[in-house]
Amino acid sequence: MSAFEVPSYQIDDMSTGSIRPKISVDRNVTKPEVMYASFTDDGFTLPEIPYQKIDPKWRRQVVVDPTGEAPGTIVVRLQERFLYYVQPGGDALRYGVGIGRDGFLWNGRANIQYGKKWPTWTPPAEMIQRQPELEKWRGGQPGGLKNPLGARALYIFRDGQDTGYRIHGSPEWWTIGQAMSSGCVRMINQDVIDLFNRVNGKTPVVVG
Repeated sequence: MSAFEVPSYQIDDMSTGSIRPKISVDRNVTKPEVMYASFTDDGFTLPEIPYQKIDPKWRRQVVVDPTGEAPGTIVVRLQERFLYYVQPGGDALRYGVGIGRDGFLWNGRANIQYGKKWPTWTPPAEMIQRQPELEKWRGGQPGGLKNPLGARALYIFRDGQDTGYRIHGSPEWWTIGQAMSSGCVRMINQDVIDLFNRVNGKTPVVVG
């Protein structure tokens, strides 16, 4: 088996006392050339991700859940630069993410209030002050392949208030695993679409 192939697991439902069954199989977690292939989504053709240039640890995979949170919870571990979506039975889906650089990090417990496909990006006024070239997008940059929010965005609210932070896709796949954003959690576009399709209702989020 090459370093880039995902092993094929066999499900074992037999109880063996304190020995945990093997992790589950998920049909959307497969070979990287399948997970990160080009495809058309709502009229936009996502480019293929050159997964060979990405450390395998950042690729979508099923792992034993290390978080202890309830199934259906999104957990972002900033130091690890992983996002976990907790599954029933002790597993989690793990995705590599990019995080905010120093001075722009956010952490806490909150909820995903809603999500959007191919969202409009509106840079905050303070970002426009730092980067005057963004003035042209003060009214919002339409969704598309070059939009900084990528193919999907999940909007983080706490106590009913918009935190301003998002879990979103990014056309800049090479930033995954790095601290380069203005505080949001970045994902490969193919990965954020996968996560978006799994999230239901006001999903709990833990960032820390």
